[in-house]
Amino acid sequence: MRTDPADPSPAAHRRRLIAVAAERRAADEVLVGDREFRIADFQAAGVPAWVARLPKHCTARRATPPPYGGRGRPPTRGRVVRPRPRRRQERRIAATPPDQVATWAEDTKVVRAEVWTDLVLSDATPGGPPFTVVAVHHPAYQQPLLLGTPLALAPEQVRAVYRDRWPVEQLPLAAKQMVGAARQFVHAPETCQRLPELALLAGSILSYAAATLPATPTGFWDRQPRPTPGRLRRVLARCHFPHDVPLPPRLRQKASPTDHLPKGWFGQRRPASAPLPASSGDSERAVEAA
Repeated sequence: MRTDPADPSPAAHRRRLIAVAAERRAADEVLVGDREFRIADFQAAGVPAWVARLPKHCTARRATPPPYGGRGRPPTRGRVVRPRPRRRQERRIAATPPDQVATWAEDTKVVRAEVWTDLVLSDATPGGPPFTVVAVHHPAYQQPLLLGTPLALAPEQVRAVYRDRWPVEQLPLAAKQMVGAARQFVHAPETCQRLPELALLAGSILSYAAATLPATPTGFWDRQPRPTPGRLRRVLARCHFPHDVPLPPRLRQKASPTDHLPKGWFGQRRPASAPLPASSGDSERAVEAA
């Protein structure tokens, strides 16, 4: 999805992406988002089935206000729910006890999940759409995995749905790390849109070619090679292409000499009033003058 030229902000792009994904979603599909996608974005788009990762300092409120205590103004919002403890200056705020706790075995390890049900956003009006927060504690990780969903699923199922999101990271990984599109800087509006598209296309081609071709070891130490794009990229780097293949005149290597540019401390963009660092020769002459 390309960004809107009228509003190229990440928030607007995120809302547009959720809206298009909600339109193309089938009845038996669930939208899964990482921590960048907020619960409010899914609710504003009217997505009925979603699973999103929540930040570790997330808070919510009970959907039902507490009973009236007999004094003062009757409460209109539910109590605050904190899945994780936090510290504010010198005061430690404890976590809210979970509504239920579930455990299951996974690879000879016991995984524990804490569940808070019937929650709404902290700033939601009374009667807002409810959701559930699941905190998955795995022995292999120090911090729990916080997930939110409006679906009535078991904690093990919620974690399994979120883990199905990881394959989508393969194409950006191959495009940025293997192809080298992570350190490319462009400024033209059309080029800013086209470069990620070409990078994802190149990463998908590299991943597909690596998965379908026989695995090539990186060296003698690679005794059990796997069909990964990194190994295929190393094999292609030893080929003569594109030096022995004539290319069109429009495809050429940009000559960017940098020998004349200042290096190190002198290459930093500092104000003209910043003092220059004193070299060893300047220090010796200053001592002699003193």
